Amino acid sequence: MSSRIRICRSTESYSVQIDRLTKALHDAEAVVIGAGAGLSTSAGFVYTGERFQKHFADFAKKYGYQDMYTGGFYPYNTPEEHWAYWSRYIYVNRYMDAPKPVYQQLLELVKDKNYFVITTNVDHCFQKAGFDKQRLFYTQGDYGLFQCSEPCCKETFENETTILQMMAKQREMRVPSELLPMCPRCGKPMTMNLRSDNRFVEDEGWHKAAERYESFLRATENARVLYLELGVGYNTPVIIKYPFWQMTAQNPKATYACINLGEAFCPEQILRQSICIDGDIGEAITGLLGQEA
Repeated sequence: MSSRIRICRSTESYSVQIDRLTKALHDAEAVVIGAGAGLSTSAGFVYTGERFQKHFADFAKKYGYQDMYTGGFYPYNTPEEHWAYWSRYIYVNRYMDAPKPVYQQLLELVKDKNYFVITTNVDHCFQKAGFDKQRLFYTQGDYGLFQCSEPCCKETFENETTILQMMAKQREMRVPSELLPMCPRCGKPMTMNLRSDNRFVEDEGWHKAAERYESFLRATENARVLYLELGVGYNTPVIIKYPFWQMTAQNPKATYACINLGEAFCPEQILRQSICIDGDIGEAITGLLGQEA
């Protein structure tokens, strides 16, 4: 799309937009879900306040930070302290279920449709909710995977067993030295498989998922597609938001739908093809399910 984009917000009522999205879902020959952090926030995965205090009050008291995000960047003095924090962080945000069933309700909406999911989230909520693993593309990594910090290889390594051991054996916000994760190929320290710089490992599974996503887009590019964007902000718009806008503009049969609290908008060029719902994603999905009942 042109670099000169005029952004528009919907002037329709909430109920009218829910009705329109219900029809778009019903009529869609394919649904492409693009999910950002706002979807997990709606499901209760918040990194501040009560949830932070419940799980990290001891870290907050010792180190002085007041949210999980800041804790992840804190300059701990030792790797034993670093992994005490990160093992708990990973356990809470990857291996615990989300407090609210938003992902399960989303699956209920699309389970009978030809769907695919692309997400920048790394908390694995889609797969835990029952979404087909072959229809998921996690572009930015997975809290459940380690990689070499070098990296010496294009491999990732499941971390659940190690994380659970760290959780069980950490004392005074330190893990035992023998549990520090080391690369089985070169012996260097391991790190999380999260995209933060050019050392992020795109392993074989990542590339296969990317290929499946591209194949899905090619197969449906001229179909009646619903591009359903959920909680995507402006941190990485080139991954989901901008491509969804462009694909909608190129296909007159497509619909672009955005549900995002405080950030629901679209380019003027695709306004007639768009549904922009400014509200909580979980509440909107509940409303959509109510329309189908």
